[in-house]
Amino acid sequence: MNMKRILALTFLSLALAGRAAPATTKGIIDISKVERPADAVELVGPSGYNLVPEGAEPTKWVFADGILTASPMWDSVVTKEAYGDFRMHVEFNVNDAKDAKDREANGNSGVYIQKRYELQIHNSFGIPEAEYTHSYGGSIYRQKKPDQFLSKKAGEWQSYDIVFRAARFEGEKKSENARITVYHNGGLIHDDYAITGKTGAGEKEGPEPRPIKLQGHHNPVQFRNVWIQKLMLDVKPR
Repeated sequence: MNMKRILALTFLSLALAGRAAPATTKGIIDISKVERPADAVELVGPSGYNLVPEGAEPTKWVFADGILTASPMWDSVVTKEAYGDFRMHVEFNVNDAKDAKDREANGNSGVYIQKRYELQIHNSFGIPEAEYTHSYGGSIYRQKKPDQFLSKKAGEWQSYDIVFRAARFEGEKKSENARITVYHNGGLIHDDYAITGKTGAGEKEGPEPRPIKLQGHHNPVQFRNVWIQKLMLDVKPR
C-alpha cells in the first residue's frame, strides 16, 4: 500500500473516531433494578410528597399512608424543579369510572413531561387491540400507541419507568426531537421514540427545562413511589 493511501485511511479513521454518536435513551434502564438512585428526588414517598399545585389555588390532591390521590377536579400538581434529560419511576393505580361518558375519561391521568408531552395514564385493561387508540394507557398522547398493551385491571398497582432526552434547539429552531424510552409494568412500550412535537394540551416546545406534571383529570388516580433523577444525555464522540 502506498504512503498516500495509508495517510488517507489514517485521516478517515481519525475523523470517524471523533464523529458524534447518535443521542439515545436506550441502555439507561436496567428494568431488573428499579430502586431509587441516591441522587434521585423522591416526589411521592412513604412519608410525604414533593409536588406543588400547578395553579394559584390550593390543590385538592390528598396524601395518606404513602399514597397521593388525584383531585376529583381539573387540578394538577407539578415538580418544584424544572427538568431537561431525566429518568423517572412512577407507580400508579387507576380507578374504574363505570359512569364515564366516554371511554377515554375512565381512570384518566397522565405524566406530562416538561408540561409538553403526555404519557397517558388510563384504565385500559381489556380494550381490544383493534380498538386501542393512541389516547389510551401507555400512549404518547394522540401521537403513538404503546408497542405492547400491558395495562392491569383498575385497582392493581402499575409502573412506568421512563428515560427522556429533551429536544435540542439552536436558538429558537429545534435541531433534534425529544426522545423517550418507556417500560410499562416491566415491558418495553416505547424504544427511544422521537417525539415529533407537543401533545394534546401540552405547552409549546422550547429549549428551556420545564417541570413535570401529574395530571388531575376528574379521576381519583393514585400514585406512590415516584422519583426522578436528572441526567445529561449529550451526544458523545464515538
